[in-house]
Amino acid sequence: MWKITLLILFLYLQPCTAQVLGGKSVFSFLDLPVAPQLAALGNVNVSQQNNDIALSALNPALLRESMHQHLEMNYTNYFADVQYAHCLFGYHSNRLQTTFAAGIQYINYGTVTQTDASGNIQGAFKPRDMSVQLTMSRQYLERWHYGVTLQFIQSNYQQYHSTGLGVNVGLTYQDTTHKWQAGFVAKNMGVQLSTYVAGSQEPLPFDLQVGISKKLEHIPLQLSATLHHVYQFDVRYADPGFEEGTIITNGDTTKAGNKTADKIFRHFVLAAQWEIGRYVELTAGYNHLRRQELATPQQKGLSGFSAGVGIITRKLQLRYTRSWYQRSAALNQLGVNVPLREWGVF
Repeated sequence: MWKITLLILFLYLQPCTAQVLGGKSVFSFLDLPVAPQLAALGNVNVSQQNNDIALSALNPALLRESMHQHLEMNYTNYFADVQYAHCLFGYHSNRLQTTFAAGIQYINYGTVTQTDASGNIQGAFKPRDMSVQLTMSRQYLERWHYGVTLQFIQSNYQQYHSTGLGVNVGLTYQDTTHKWQAGFVAKNMGVQLSTYVAGSQEPLPFDLQVGISKKLEHIPLQLSATLHHVYQFDVRYADPGFEEGTIITNGDTTKAGNKTADKIFRHFVLAAQWEIGRYVELTAGYNHLRRQELATPQQKGLSGFSAGVGIITRKLQLRYTRSWYQRSAALNQLGVNVPLREWGVF
């Protein structure tokens, strides 16, 4: 364990000037929602109480012994015909008193036409991103769980290649008597091992997140609230071409004023999950930062909202989610979780 601790400290002490938002980090695909339930929760949640092994992608401490021999496969139809998939398998070792999970995330951007500076076609190439993850989680005393995820990251864009090493560290505290749970995670601590361009090293999309989930006493409803980027107060995208006071269409200007409440609320992601009977669960989430950054001012619609449905049985978990990024732009995700032990595979 001390070797893992030293590795985490080494990665964390890499130049931290990179801990910023707005396209200023490498391997940004690491923040994509890899599974339907994660997307339905707003893609930021570190405390959800559920038997879905995909939750360990948000917080490694959410990997539990009950997820032994769970195999999850997820598919996402992303924007601009981009497609990506994620696969995860869990295993609990009684001898080590540790639960493990191994997974892979693969992003396929399709075939891109290659041209020169004059626009002459020179061929085609297939860019891709990939991340291989290994997660370890253990219980401490009665109510604590802690976990670590190690990631090897690889990116290939024609002649440009890059690799990296990342670490996620998570912690949860659970009060089963009052049915609430708190979680904390430090995500994407790491370093770029090889760069796209020599001498141009970039940071990973680091984040600190903290949250709480509560199951209501007499209603089968679980509520969650999560804070992301807790180390940075103002997480608004700084567009140099659209500052307050800038003249826009028909002579109007952008409004200036007190933005403190908006700055605070952009850190929040809210979610709710309702269990209907024994086999159906409905999940909804709201990501205020996504709504404010991506929605058009006059046509926000459902931007920032997400909703999912799950069919949960002893031998199968099937989930579907739709997330709205803009009024006319939403993504669909489908995932299946198979507890192989229930099928007598092992």
